Amino acid sequence: MCSYKVQGMSCGHCVRAITRALQARDAQAVVEVDLGAGEVRVAGALSEEEVLAAIRAEGYLAETA
Repeated sequence: MCSYKVQGMSCGHCVRAITRALQARDAQAVVEVDLGAGEVRVAGALSEEEVLAAIRAEGYLAETA
């Protein structure tokens, strides 16, 4: 599972938006979001670049943790 630091997440809507964006690209992806830590963990077939692009496309600042 890879971790990413994500800025701008604050609520359940943020969790759903990021989860949906990632699972739209990899339906089998396992996504864990920790709002308090500002971290998203992803396990699946997506490359690091694909994960970052999906999160950024939702309007969040993201980088590898």
